[in-house]
Amino acid sequence: MTETNKLNAEFIKDVKQVNYNLAPAALIEEALKNGEGVLADTGAFMCDTGKFTGRSPQDRFIVEDDYTKGRVWWGNINKPFDPQKFKSLHVKMLDYLQDNQKLYVRDVYAGADERYRVKVRVITPLASVSLFVSNMFIQPTAEELKSFGDPDWIVVQAPDFEANPQEDGTRQGNFSILNFTEKCAIVGGSRYTGEIKKGIFSVLNAILPEKNVLPMHCSANEGESGDTAVFFGLSGTGKTTLSADPNRMLIGDDEHGWSADNGIYNFEGGCYAKTIDLSQEKEPQIWEAIKFGATLENTRFFSGTRNVDYENVTVTENTRTSYPISHIPGAKIPSVGGHPKNIFFLTCDAYGVLPPISKLTKEQAMYHFMSGYTAKVAGTEAGITEPTPTFSACFGAPFMPLHPSVYAKMLGEKMEKFNTNIWLINTGWSTGPYGKADRTPLKYTRAMITAALEGELDNIEFHEHTVFGVMQPTECPGVPSEQLSPKTMWNDNDAFYKQCNKLSQAFIDNFKKFEDGLEDESIKQGAPKIV
Repeated sequence: MTETNKLNAEFIKDVKQVNYNLAPAALIEEALKNGEGVLADTGAFMCDTGKFTGRSPQDRFIVEDDYTKGRVWWGNINKPFDPQKFKSLHVKMLDYLQDNQKLYVRDVYAGADERYRVKVRVITPLASVSLFVSNMFIQPTAEELKSFGDPDWIVVQAPDFEANPQEDGTRQGNFSILNFTEKCAIVGGSRYTGEIKKGIFSVLNAILPEKNVLPMHCSANEGESGDTAVFFGLSGTGKTTLSADPNRMLIGDDEHGWSADNGIYNFEGGCYAKTIDLSQEKEPQIWEAIKFGATLENTRFFSGTRNVDYENVTVTENTRTSYPISHIPGAKIPSVGGHPKNIFFLTCDAYGVLPPISKLTKEQAMYHFMSGYTAKVAGTEAGITEPTPTFSACFGAPFMPLHPSVYAKMLGEKMEKFNTNIWLINTGWSTGPYGKADRTPLKYTRAMITAALEGELDNIEFHEHTVFGVMQPTECPGVPSEQLSPKTMWNDNDAFYKQCNKLSQAFIDNFKKFEDGLEDESIKQGAPKIV
């Protein structure tokens, strides 16, 4: 046990009331008694997260020490923090929590594969947060709890405790800090539970590559024949919708590892889904999962009822629900699968030049993985009046402590070793740019993904995209052939190539930041061209 975690253990012993590993029903009773929230008509527990309704990436730090100094890709995402400042801030937090005199302690696993799982202990003064942790991580059995022993990592959360930036070295009062030497994370000044979830995800993203496990920000499912599929994609690309297939078993919706021996496994034991505009028709599985044991964050009721108004954005558009994966009918438990046969990179291309489906070479897969491209369209944010490219390395840049090429190189090696197909799926515009054409119909996107999953594209003729070099199928069951080729549908070659070059240059400019420290120079071979 590290010095910091010995301090945590001693601190827990001195607290007047410590509630260990309470059952969800008991946590809900506690949360109601504490005034942390109310019950919705479905039995779900609804609460607010206060000032912060989402993560605060600029207030996330990693302690710079002997372990992290030569490993972490330092910069705007991974910001260094002084070890002594961490120690003093941690002690201040414990002193603050000591006065609270009531804590909830939960022991959980991160990782469904027993060989790579990490034992985590989360300490919080809020029963609703402990319920979230119970939902989102993997629960040890009663027998496993008896032999749980010392955790590998401890998370201390004090949502109402704020740092003094001048004294403590933070940017402002709230903070989320990882210490890899002490194996301790501290979260203060924010009730947003996603900070805990993503903090442990960042830990796994740092340590698992040493064990030849590729950590991934993705969803995964499994077909009746046991074939595993993986879906990467940023917000708005359709990842949740396309991976939630009633004909396939859900392995997980957000965080997974790909081991060298067994294959895919879920890091989590639950789902943390957005609920903005949720309806039973659009997302029946999520809708039905919001029942007793689930939590709702920052939602509101219809007036005079306990019925949730999912269109209400009074608090935030980032309304959320958390529930155990067992709430999803047909979810695979334990949440493990074999080596994936197909991986889908989802993008919403508003430039209208990427094919709705294309197949990537190893180099292109690594390049597009590091790029993590999608586009914002006019109206999505203030000031955006035309398609704007957005890049997030590995489709999860805020959670990747290492240089993105570390993960991309591993992806390429596993793709090659296990003969995995990687497809680029454009769920946006492919017959013309945003504003001048229609978005690719969902039924066509589903048909293309199904065709890829069922091997119906294995013997189809492909042709190469002139600028991006990706291979486009000339036909696909259930999809009009002309829909598969953006150039054909534009009917204006000069305008098409001008738009291609514009997007290609954005890719090239974005990739420049990766060149220092690039793990594999062959990744550059996957770059698009300017014609």
